Amino acid sequence: MDIGVITPARIHIGRSGARMTTKELLKFRQDHAIAMDAVWSHADEELVKSLGFKVVNTLINDKEEYIRRPDLGRRFSEETLEDIKSTCIHQPAVQIIAADGLSSPAIDANLKDIYGILTDGFKHRGITVGTPIFVRYGRVATMDYISEAVGAEVTILLVGERPGLATGESMSAYMAYQSSASKPESQRTVVSNIHSGGLYPVEAGAQIIHIAEIMLKEKKSGVDLKI
Repeated sequence: MDIGVITPARIHIGRSGARMTTKELLKFRQDHAIAMDAVWSHADEELVKSLGFKVVNTLINDKEEYIRRPDLGRRFSEETLEDIKSTCIHQPAVQIIAADGLSSPAIDANLKDIYGILTDGFKHRGITVGTPIFVRYGRVATMDYISEAVGAEVTILLVGERPGLATGESMSAYMAYQSSASKPESQRTVVSNIHSGGLYPVEAGAQIIHIAEIMLKEKKSGVDLKI
């Protein structure tokens, strides 16, 4: 049986004496390098802007600080929040946010396809969508502050996942009804493993639309939402 057809996990790889074979060692080092690059690279902001996203920054100044200070990657300055309040659509049914997270290549590889599916799908269903926002140096909790600033019903955050040794392009979609910093982490519903070798962006987009419709109807999310 060819295990590689079933899973990209490193099982049954064989050995040379007490060590990995040279082929497997080189593949491991290659995948580790891809994961490192995913963390330290930057998203293509020209792509982001071409899709109509408003770009904002957390309290982080650079990648090194982003790794060392996750707390600052969850917050915005008062000036940034005021800018969001004054320039973005208020009280949308759905607010879409993208953030580089721990894998900028996830944004480059998946955002265009999944965003197109989301906007077309919500428009077809008559669901209003707010001003799309891209968060530079962003972590998951940024969705809470943006949701509060614009008064969104359902907030969707598309963010690069922490890369593993199988892919450096995996994205997750965090979703919440009336997302708020005063609510626990359990408010969030997650669609994960979005990439060409996992859940295809087009399929993920369809799932996210379906879940958002249920959230709008049931007015709940996370552990309180039964799908």
